[in-house]
Amino acid sequence: MDVNNRPVVVQCWDDGVATDVRLIDIFRRHGAKASFNLNAGLHDRHRRLGWIYEGTEVSRLGWDEMKEVYQGFTIANHSLSHPRLELMERAAARREIAEGRDRLQQFFGQAVSGFVYPFGSCNEDIMQLVRESGHVYARTTTNVSHPFPPQDAMLFHPCCHFLAPDLWSRYEMAKQCGVFYFWGHSYEMITDSMWSTFDETIERISADPDSCWGEVADLFENETSTMLARDKRNAGA
Repeated sequence: MDVNNRPVVVQCWDDGVATDVRLIDIFRRHGAKASFNLNAGLHDRHRRLGWIYEGTEVSRLGWDEMKEVYQGFTIANHSLSHPRLELMERAAARREIAEGRDRLQQFFGQAVSGFVYPFGSCNEDIMQLVRESGHVYARTTTNVSHPFPPQDAMLFHPCCHFLAPDLWSRYEMAKQCGVFYFWGHSYEMITDSMWSTFDETIERISADPDSCWGEVADLFENETSTMLARDKRNAGA
């Protein structure tokens, strides 16, 4: 949290796509922090076409470029292959969650404390598997006015999607509780106008003297310290 007790703005972006390169350029220019939620089982060595969104090709980044692209940013787990976890057998769901985290930690060389539910959905069993796999928090896609502190860190609800028409009113409202949390996919910006508007959004937040950028994991400082100690013990076992 900010030493001057200013409201903290946190953001995260899903799926590890090529347009994250353009997104990160905006963040670097304005000094914004962010976490990126990746599916370790869906990336090839090189960049490849993933799907079509609104008539535009969406490519997943390749392993050969991701360390450079995400240098200086936080990585979170979005499962191995983005399935609906609550519809899977428990053992298969556990593998999706635990192996996804393990692969990301090994590749990026950083602790992965966050999880993002594919499609934003989960149940009590999946929440428990996420917790048991070493994650500190897990994000949903359910919007709330006051996201922090959550009643359960495995149900960490954001304030809104980055394209929400009422983003600024939610921003001002969330500042009252100390945290504004938004999320999205960079591929959703399909025109230069959308990119320009988003650039202005990040610039405006960065220039606001009454708030500051933060890391999601830092909101759960005590839990993150416990996670790091546990991972260290497990590595030495």
